[in-house]
Amino acid sequence: MARTRAADFKDKQRAILTCAAAVLAEQGMDKASMAQIAAHAQVSKSLLYHYYPGKDALIFAIIRSHLRTLEAAILATENPALAPPEQLRAMVHVVLETYRNADCEHKVQLGGTPGLSAEQRAEIHAIERRIVRKFAGVLQKINPALDDRGARLMPATMSLFGMMNWVYMWFREEGPISRADYADLATDLVLGGVRGLS
Repeated sequence: MARTRAADFKDKQRAILTCAAAVLAEQGMDKASMAQIAAHAQVSKSLLYHYYPGKDALIFAIIRSHLRTLEAAILATENPALAPPEQLRAMVHVVLETYRNADCEHKVQLGGTPGLSAEQRAEIHAIERRIVRKFAGVLQKINPALDDRGARLMPATMSLFGMMNWVYMWFREEGPISRADYADLATDLVLGGVRGLS
């Protein structure tokens, strides 16, 4: 007889993923063990294996959940009433806000994706491409001269992602600039640069 899911299945999964991301980010993908993750999550190893059959499945679930949350937040900013520069600003703000308290998940994404199976990597890359295309589309609306034939749209887009994705390396919540202020700064830098391209 099949085992039925507990009512709090999704909550338990989320809690396990958060704890697992912390252990993997601290110990590294290779050194972290399922026993360490179970201990940090305060669950038995058998329960952990009930949710995730192995470390690879756990790493994949962390990355996929992180990216799906990010994509959903970006899609929620879509507003036809916003001019493209303000749409871009809303998107940058929501990405940096979604990254709040997600440094560990971000580190797992950066360090764990190469070790996934080809099928898992394909799913992760598909989400990443959708996110990048959203930003590229807005940047092209801001300056139609940016097109793929000129080979500048993707470099401009990825330059923005460089400013957002590596913020965890230096940003401190108690520092001299707030997360929202940095979102405005990054947006203004990109807008100034993109508008100046011909």
